[in-house]
Amino acid sequence: MSISSSIKSIQDIMRKDVGVDGDAQRIGQLVWLLFLKIFDDREMEWELLKDDYQSPLPEQYRWRNWAANPEGMTGDELKSFIDNELFPGLQNLDADASKPAAYVVRSVFEDAYNYMKSGQLIRQVINKIQDSVDFNKAQERHAFGDMYEQLLRDLQNAGNAGEFYTPRPVTEFMVRMVDPKLKEKVMDPACGTGGFLTCTIEHKRQRYVKTPADEKALQASIFGVEKKPLPHLLATTNMILHGIEVPNQIRHDNTLARPLISWGPKDRVDCIVANPPFGGMEEDGIETNFPTAFRTRETADLFLVLIMHLLKDGGRAAVVLPDGFLFGEGIKSRIKEKLLTECDLHTVVRLPNGVFNPYTGIKTNLLFFTKGRPTRDVWFYEHQYPAGVKNYSKTRPMRVEEFKLEEAWWGSEADGFARREANEFAWKVSLDEIKARNWNLDCKNPHVGKQVSHDPTELLAAFAKKQDSIAQLREQLKAALADALERDA
Repeated sequence: MSISSSIKSIQDIMRKDVGVDGDAQRIGQLVWLLFLKIFDDREMEWELLKDDYQSPLPEQYRWRNWAANPEGMTGDELKSFIDNELFPGLQNLDADASKPAAYVVRSVFEDAYNYMKSGQLIRQVINKIQDSVDFNKAQERHAFGDMYEQLLRDLQNAGNAGEFYTPRPVTEFMVRMVDPKLKEKVMDPACGTGGFLTCTIEHKRQRYVKTPADEKALQASIFGVEKKPLPHLLATTNMILHGIEVPNQIRHDNTLARPLISWGPKDRVDCIVANPPFGGMEEDGIETNFPTAFRTRETADLFLVLIMHLLKDGGRAAVVLPDGFLFGEGIKSRIKEKLLTECDLHTVVRLPNGVFNPYTGIKTNLLFFTKGRPTRDVWFYEHQYPAGVKNYSKTRPMRVEEFKLEEAWWGSEADGFARREANEFAWKVSLDEIKARNWNLDCKNPHVGKQVSHDPTELLAAFAKKQDSIAQLREQLKAALADALERDA
């Protein structure tokens, strides 16, 4: 049976349990079990490669000692062990700087839960995992990576966690264009399940890792923060799946909860790739961590201010932001002024509708910028649907190959993108023009006909004009009706 089929059968078993309510809980339950199985498989590998390897887990909590035997604990005994021994033991592991692996496991289980009530059904699930997943087989490791991507899509479809998953074609394109070098520190301050970071790992391995020393440099260069428990657990598991031995640089925290001024020079990074949650509001008081001019509770706006602050001079970023940021006013205008005067916003890729379906239909944009020099011109590129496609869907998602046009046009930052040329999809707008527009970045493609505007001022003006037309027509109808009634009288 394939891994994906096994995962489906595991979820079918969980549906029989009265304690598990909905897809999000089923995925949460499955992932902490998978984490322990994957961690145990990796420990077997480390024990072979490292003579002095010592597990951070007490013997009784290692998967091999409580779960691997299909005739082992079951029923009330298993349920009691998990609830009263395993979880408290892992949540209270002795962890310090000398035991980073213990810190990782403890942070993973701090907010994990055993939702299942039936010890017999738990045993069935464990046996399925034991039979289906052998992370030390290269072929199964690759298949499990594909299955993991499916788990993330399932989580998105659960309806309350869509922000955790950015389509892989988008993450790969953003990472390729930023091109993080081997020793450059890469961060995602709202890393969700770790999609941007795993793409970065793959990018560096394919291009820059040639020796064990290179791999060690890669391992030390990946940083992420995620505030919600389930995506943090998924991100940590994802890092282990992608060969990060001790992913203790994936922290469970809210990056915005720390005062901006407290992020000092040692915290600066070379590259940031991120899709900060948009459309949401932070809890009261978070905005006071930011300068008065940028205080807002809108999550995406705060993250952009933070990202600009965290970059080193010369640091590069690629960020997903909604259309509302481009044309927004007030605090958004002040943030855009800061962005264009302190950074070189050299490229905005305008994505079409449906990229993030079914989570949101909001149109989004990819902003690419480099810190340390002001913007002179902003290039816009309007991403096109493939031939015959009018919208993306579950059965017709975005594909990696679609970005070949952008990549062929992109050019080199080293020469200031001097070889770029305007075409039917690409155009350039000067900083002076954007400044005259009160920092409005919702710049329309000049090579096409009339487009639908998303600018609220223009929309309100059009609405008012239509209301006037309706009012005039109403008065004409009233006059005609009155005239007709007079003639009948």
